[in-house]
Amino acid sequence: MAARTTVADRILQFNEGLAGTTLEVPPGFAVVNPFNGAQKDRVREVTTAFYGKYYGDDRPRRLVLGSSPARRGTAVTGVPFEDARLLESETGVDVDGYAVSRPSAGFLHDVISRYGGRETFYAEFVMSFVCPLGLVRTKPGGKEVNCNYYENKKLLDLLRPFLVEALERQLEFGTDTSVCYCIGSGENFSFLTKVNEGRRFFGSIVPLEHPRYITQYNRGREQEFAEKYLRAFRGQGE
Repeated sequence: MAARTTVADRILQFNEGLAGTTLEVPPGFAVVNPFNGAQKDRVREVTTAFYGKYYGDDRPRRLVLGSSPARRGTAVTGVPFEDARLLESETGVDVDGYAVSRPSAGFLHDVISRYGGRETFYAEFVMSFVCPLGLVRTKPGGKEVNCNYYENKKLLDLLRPFLVEALERQLEFGTDTSVCYCIGSGENFSFLTKVNEGRRFFGSIVPLEHPRYITQYNRGREQEFAEKYLRAFRGQGE
């Protein structure tokens, strides 16, 4: 009889698969892969500790999907939407030398705290991405900046098979597919909806504004958006 696996086992196995993934992207774009980069051993240590702490069981969870990892956030730590400093303070995992706190992670930290804390939240949800590897583009002058998979048509066309396969593989976590929460109510939601129309991965998809949009352009409405997140996660709709 095969050994029974936990959600943590399945997520870490998914990450190991990503470590061996190479993607073709157009000139001027690059992939940031925390699972096979220079800090891959450190990332493996951090992710093993994090998922072992919160996902060492086989209970089904709902997916919360952003677009792709930020190059100074998840693309460094390997843990979606968890800033390095918050990882350190909340899990006890030593992440010295990683990135400083980011506003997006801070907003989600507040939402998770108000939901009941990490133990409660992560018992019900898995946070991940439609594109689970980071993307950057090079601006004139050589500066690299974050890039989303949908920002360039040729990029999206090249990545599409990988994106659909990655979504399908994330259902193997033991996901509750009745509903998926999409962080990014514009292009990310549009792409995920189109894929779902053909593949029927989820019963429904709930769009939520991206924390970056909230913290950079709507600071005065943060509490309003936080309440929207909480109502959605609690299944209370609008």
